[in-house]
Amino acid sequence: MAKKDDAVEEKRSVDSPEYDEKSIKVLGGLDAVRKRPAMYIGSTGPMGLHHLVYEVVDNSVDEALAGYCKNIEVTIHSDNSVTVVDDGRGIPVKLHPEKKKPTVEVVLTELHAGGKFENKAYKVYGGLHGVGITVVNFLSERLEVEIKRDGQVFQQSYKRGKAATPLNVVGKTKKTGTTVTFKPDSVIFESLDFSFDTLSTRLREMAFLNAGIRITIKDERADKFHEFQYKGGITSFVEHLNKSKNPIHPKVIFFAGEKESVQMDMALQWNDAYNENVFSYANNINTTEGGTHMTGFRSALTRVINSYAEKNNLLKDLKDTTLQGDDIREGLTAVISIKLPNPQFEGQTKTKLGNSEVEGYVKSIVNEKLSAFLEENPSVSKKIIGKSLDGARAREAARKAKEMIRRKGALDSSSLPGKLADCQESNPALSEIFIVEGESAGGSAKQGRDRRTQAILPLKGKILNVEKARFDKVLSNEEIRTIIMALGCGIGSEEFNPAKLRYHKIVIMTDADVDGSHIRTLLLTFFYRQMPHLAQNGHLYIAQPPLYKVKRGKDERYLKDESSLEDFIFESAHEGITVTPRGKKTAIQGKPLMDMLKQISRLERRLARIKRRGKDSAVISALAMMDVLLDADALKKNSAVTRIIEGLKTTMKGLYPDRAIEFTPEKDTERDSYAIKCSISHNGSSVETVVDREFLASADFQEIHAAVKNLMDAGAPPFVLKNGEEEDTLTGFKSVMDYVLDIGKKGLSIQRYKGLGEMNPEQLWETTMDPEKRVLLQVTIEDAVEADIIFTKLMGDVVEPRREFIERHALEVTNLDV
Repeated sequence: MAKKDDAVEEKRSVDSPEYDEKSIKVLGGLDAVRKRPAMYIGSTGPMGLHHLVYEVVDNSVDEALAGYCKNIEVTIHSDNSVTVVDDGRGIPVKLHPEKKKPTVEVVLTELHAGGKFENKAYKVYGGLHGVGITVVNFLSERLEVEIKRDGQVFQQSYKRGKAATPLNVVGKTKKTGTTVTFKPDSVIFESLDFSFDTLSTRLREMAFLNAGIRITIKDERADKFHEFQYKGGITSFVEHLNKSKNPIHPKVIFFAGEKESVQMDMALQWNDAYNENVFSYANNINTTEGGTHMTGFRSALTRVINSYAEKNNLLKDLKDTTLQGDDIREGLTAVISIKLPNPQFEGQTKTKLGNSEVEGYVKSIVNEKLSAFLEENPSVSKKIIGKSLDGARAREAARKAKEMIRRKGALDSSSLPGKLADCQESNPALSEIFIVEGESAGGSAKQGRDRRTQAILPLKGKILNVEKARFDKVLSNEEIRTIIMALGCGIGSEEFNPAKLRYHKIVIMTDADVDGSHIRTLLLTFFYRQMPHLAQNGHLYIAQPPLYKVKRGKDERYLKDESSLEDFIFESAHEGITVTPRGKKTAIQGKPLMDMLKQISRLERRLARIKRRGKDSAVISALAMMDVLLDADALKKNSAVTRIIEGLKTTMKGLYPDRAIEFTPEKDTERDSYAIKCSISHNGSSVETVVDREFLASADFQEIHAAVKNLMDAGAPPFVLKNGEEEDTLTGFKSVMDYVLDIGKKGLSIQRYKGLGEMNPEQLWETTMDPEKRVLLQVTIEDAVEADIIFTKLMGDVVEPRREFIERHALEVTNLDV
């Protein structure tokens, strides 16, 4: 590593001609980005939102890969803007030779304007087709860039992709680097709420793949912080993947090599589970479909293990002459990371590497390095081959099980299970199958379906947990065999054939109770472990049957969840009601009243979430109603704390006169701030709530504060509510909502469904199966690494990680049916 670090220091001169305004090439405009953002970032939902951060970070990682950057810092601000800082060379700032404007402006406003397209500028790179930071600018409400380069500090601001200020020199510096701050455009994105955990997962992955790079993430909304730096690189990555498993050898096997400017790193460790988990990356891009590097790795791994085993007479009990690749990879966790200057990715998705020369390079490295490791570590080698022999025996047992089952016709793709009610359509693209929990629901579904295109497969009881079972045990489970037979595409690496899939929509339809959730999870585990291509190719769905049926007179309606039920009640009850706030002459009614009721409902849900975390919702409501700036710095001064306490006392006394309330300020010397301890006694019980810097900066409180401000702008309590001849004075927002809900529920029959069998065929068709009306959730695999970890954690043999997960997320559970 020392030599590499020295090389990095030698490269860090920003005067190098390799990365300047001449290396930036402009390939086109960006007019369509704001109209069709999904073409560039995947979606305008959470996935696309987080992709903006990845694109900016990718640019910084590019600098690190080229040898110019050691530190990358990501900050999520309280207004959901994000800052990414690196200590690379800084984006070039001189006039672009073709565009005659600062190069940084060209980079931020011209599609494909990037140094990545010049081989001399970067040796290797990641990023999404090189458009990253340009697209981020065009999809942001605002973006500010600060560049430290050539001894000066430069700044420029942009609004919705256009330069709002010229490039200005604002200071001098001896440092280099780029700082990008952007706020995504709320006009384009469904939500601006960045997930600290989602970003942390991706940044951790980047740190694993690039040994030594220091990446930090800070969340100012909740005062959270992570630092990722792994000297072990992908060795640490494999340890992370195996932390919920039982490795059969203590140390991760690591080897690296370089051929023709292609750098290859590989880390391997076997565990006592039965699944293969090999993750491959090319230039930090997760190649989920594999490619030539995976082909070379698998081929060489099989050859080297067999060669060692034969040489040492370890295969004498094996019926076959050699171990097969599947035997050897059973229980293998591995990460393959290659970096190359001119990657060829098949298609435009960058998920399969196509460089033919890479296969030979990888084979050569694995042959040389793994052979040497096996010779030098005979005890580990015997464990690996012992595990592989177990896999071979299981494969033979599975083969016999398949033959026996096939003789009975249970795996024959030309036969169908007896309980399957097939559809008439022979075109798989027009056909769908519902995998239904229970015979009674299966009966209703069979009667209610569209026989032309919809097949029904009822399951009896719970299927096997495949996470804990070998392949031969999986095949011996009757319900799993029924599913395999119905789908027709086979199972296992040798026999699975997606072209033979009978239905291009596979819909899991289970009850809305705990048993239904468990069956759904078992099915998802089976499909993820044994038929992952179904989810990867968009064939797997989850039905969303309604939770409620409401009836008033002859009018019936089905509602999918509690929020829909509440909206329905508001809609049917708010007509004829007026609400007049304190000190106002104009009443709130009609659509403004409907909007107000929905805002109150959302506010109450957030307050309920706060309450589950030990905070008193009355105190938080009163705090949010105060007309002062409440952020992370609000509790720094004693005078400000005194004002907040006095305001809380006044508000609480007006809203809750029957409660004994005590406020105590406490100094937090570590953070140079105060905390306010609130003790509230009511009906003999006492609740203590602490309001501190961390809580005020949290996303939960900021959302509550913003919601209360919006409501207060419309009018403050108390309210005079009129409903025909009736008139009532109500003390708070919640009492207005409760009053309207009570009115709306009068004469309304509400039925909550827990099982699909409670619906008759017509109801099941109308609510859950009719393509014109139903709601389906599509199952996708966006992060294969995290998917593997979560399935292992929740469905595997090791108990402790599962207990930690349940304890961490227990407070998030609501409306649990037991």
